Formats: sequence, C-alpha cells, structure tokens
Amino acid sequence: MDLSIASILLLDGVTNGAVYALLGLATVLVFTVTRVIFIPQGEFVAYGALTLAILQTGKIPGTVWLLLILAGVAALMDTAGEWRRHGSAGGALKTGLRTLAFPVLAAAVTALAAPRQLPLAVQALLSVAIVTAYGPLVYRVAYQSLADASSLVLLIVSVGVHFAMTGLGLLFFGAEGYRNPAFWDLRLSLGPITVSGQAIIIAVASVALIAMLWLFFERTLRGKSLRATAVNRLGARLMGISSQSAGQMTFAMAALIGALSGLLIGPTTTVFYDSGFLIGLKGFVAAVVAGLASYPGALLGALFVGVIESFGSFWASAFKEVIVFTLILPVLLVRSLTSAHSDEDH
Repeated sequence: MDLSIASILLLDGVTNGAVYALLGLATVLVFTVTRVIFIPQGEFVAYGALTLAILQTGKIPGTVWLLLILAGVAALMDTAGEWRRHGSAGGALKTGLRTLAFPVLAAAVTALAAPRQLPLAVQALLSVAIVTAYGPLVYRVAYQSLADASSLVLLIVSVGVHFAMTGLGLLFFGAEGYRNPAFWDLRLSLGPITVSGQAIIIAVASVALIAMLWLFFERTLRGKSLRATAVNRLGARLMGISSQSAGQMTFAMAALIGALSGLLIGPTTTVFYDSGFLIGLKGFVAAVVAGLASYPGALLGALFVGVIESFGSFWASAFKEVIVFTLILPVLLVRSLTSAHSDEDH
C-alpha cells in the first residue's frame, strides 16, 4: 500500500463515517431520552433511499400506503386513550384527527406528485417528509405504552419492530435493489485523490446537521426539554415536560436523520430492503464506543468505524464486517472494567 491508496481509503472511510456519525447520534439521542436501544434506525435509512428510488420511476412508493396504515392504527389508539381518560367524543375525535393530519397530508402530496416526475430535490423532500412521519407513529404504536418498562423489554420490542419493518420493506419494495442518481456530478481531482460531488455533499450535510442538532439542544426550549428528559425523566415530568411528547419528538428526529442518511448514501451504493440493518449496526457500534451517552464520542467513534471499515475492505474484503463489529468487544470490556455497576431500575 502506498500513500495514494491510503489517501483514497482514508477519504472513503471519512465519507462513510460521516453517515455513520448521523446514525450514531440518532441512536444516542433515542437512548438518552427514551432508554430505547433503537435497532430499526437503519430501516429509516433504507426507507428513505428506496422511497426516492420509487419516486424516480414515477410510481407511488409503498411507504405511502404503510404510512397511512400506521397512522390509522396510531389514531385509533389515541382516540381510544382520550375517550378512556375524559369520556369526551369531541376531544377523542380531535386527538385522532391530529394524529392523522401530517401523515395524510404527506401521503396526499406524494400521491399527486409521484406521476409528474418532479425535480430530484423535490422528490428528496417528499421522501424525507414521508419517512420522518414514521418516527412519532412507530413510537406511539410500539413504545409509548411501554415507556416505563425495563430496558430489556424495550430492546425486545426493538427487535420485533426491526423484523416487522424489514418484512414490510420486502413487501412494499420487493427484493430488487435500487441506486439513486447523485445530487452533484462534480469530479474534483486533488493529486492522487478524486473527490466526487456526492462525497462533498455527504460531508457538508453531515456537518450542517450536527451543527443544527447542537443549536437545537443548546438554544431552543424544546431542545432543552429533551435534554432535561434525558437527564431525569421523573424530574422533567414533575416540571411539566411530557415524556410522551419528548418520545415522539425524539423518534421524529431519528426518522429525519435516517431519511437524510438514506438520501446521502443512495447514490454511492445499491440499497436493498434489508440494507439498513448493517448500516444501522455500524452507527450503533459508533454509539457504543460513546457509551450511548456522548454525542462527540459518537461522532469520533463513527469516523473511526468508517476508516477501519475502509482499510479492512482493502486488506480483507471478505471479513470487513467482522472487523468492524469485533471493535465492539474491547470497547465493552474496557467499559465493564472501568464503569461503576448498578442494578437495573425497576
């Protein structure tokens, strides 16, 4: 290996690591606020990329129909819950309609726009809107009623949600893989390295999104309420912060990050209905490196994972996944020896 090959591998690793960083941040965000180890984070990535791919063909993506079904189930649950609490038919109906509003609007706009072959940027925005709408609905249907359950129960639910979303992905997208067009066709030569426009977009978008997340948590009231929920759920609840609203907002942000990640990697690799699992796991490895608690740690861990994967694929391509996932073992060993152990909260 010479310097030029090492530079190319390093660039590729940093590019992939930028996407893993977003997924790692989303994993840390969901866990700190809701205590959910959200395994299906990668499914949002696949749904985002595949939704855009189907829109490129002029057809209505299957995620629209799945979104409507999920919204209907969540609306029924919200309506029934409101009726049990207050016994008001009008209030229950308003609650259900509020749950349906954004998903139905996103589905209707997409159904009208799909056959018109709109510009790529518009199709990307529609894809992000559809997948983002999944976040609060998944939390409402699968997690909200179990908010006070143990972390083990929430992990088991996450496994079930992962298998459900993967199976539904196969049903609505099929087994065929898709590769999206690049958002920027630039080819920039820097010595032995050729930097693509898509790689620049991935780096800029990742840095911009991380900066926006920092501003959101540091400068906005809603962001501070999420931080308070992450630090002390009971204390935040006593101060009037709704843990249900915090959970739904957190999952919406995770879905948004997943959808954007799918759009970023769609032009660089062929995405299948189950591709999100491995991609999400690499983001999870980055989050574990950070102890599922540190956002800067997740960022550094993701870049490390990306670089290791890139060099591992050069030296032993058949074992690159093994190399990446083996990284989690020494990290867990070090943390188990250095962290104070405590009994699980009941």
